[in-house]
Amino acid sequence: MNLQQLEYIVAVDVHRHFVTAAERCFVTQATLSMMIKKLEDELEVKIFDRSKQPVVPTEIGKLIIAQAKKALQDTARIKEIVNEERGLVRGELKVGIIPTLAPYIIPMFINSFLKKYPDVKLQISELTTEAITEKLEQYSLDVGIMATPLNNAALIEQPLFYEQFVVYASAQEKLLKKKYLLAQDIDINRLWLLEEGHCLRSQVMNLCELKHREKELHQLDFESGSIETLKKIVDLNQGITILPELALNDLHASQRDRVRQFKSPAPVREISIVTFRHFVKEKLIDALKQEILDNIPADMKSTKNKEMVMI
Repeated sequence: MNLQQLEYIVAVDVHRHFVTAAERCFVTQATLSMMIKKLEDELEVKIFDRSKQPVVPTEIGKLIIAQAKKALQDTARIKEIVNEERGLVRGELKVGIIPTLAPYIIPMFINSFLKKYPDVKLQISELTTEAITEKLEQYSLDVGIMATPLNNAALIEQPLFYEQFVVYASAQEKLLKKKYLLAQDIDINRLWLLEEGHCLRSQVMNLCELKHREKELHQLDFESGSIETLKKIVDLNQGITILPELALNDLHASQRDRVRQFKSPAPVREISIVTFRHFVKEKLIDALKQEILDNIPADMKSTKNKEMVMI
């Protein structure tokens, strides 16, 4: 048994296909299959059920793969220990960020981080909460930046900041006459939402109690995967949407006039650095966390002395 064999069975488990796993491991399919077969022969068990497509691990295979992932993480940790002892911040960091946050937070820290840590390669992906969680557990990502709490005992959450929700409305909306709004002021029949799968959609639905209030269809039935598209829909077709605070950074003056805050206690979402419980690259993750905190507005870093409610 060797580390290469462990890498191969983890790759097959992730991709559920021998050819794809071989490509990701930069070996031929024949080599990968032979090495896995040797491991199975050594252990005298079948790790994968090859009769099914896509290929799936056997019950004992699931346990072996789980232990293989931990062994590979522990091995990677040895390199981290050496780098930390030398005071080095280097290596590759795979980061997943939810789409309702990525376009706004990445420009705030990316240039300064890369300049400060030239030996770090950042690989950033925009992914839904579900996809980030899955990839963290598969060790395909090192860290996620996402809305919490997740109520997942397998994940470790380190809160970064608290982002308020605000209302963005077209110029024709009557609610603009108010300085501060209540959730009840939102006409849900004029509310534009993100499509299913976005955590922000669920948070807005909870805020506006959409599950308990009847909603008719717009003449245009449209659900977007992008906050930027929602803003344009409001600008062009009237109506209302609810935005996270950082999405306001690119608004020009006339658009900012159509933003309204909620009456205290303001609804917020908690944004955290999230890792799997057996995570490594602690120094890299700490560096990323600190760089984000250094570039986030100070008033977003704490709920102390503020009336806020997380949704």
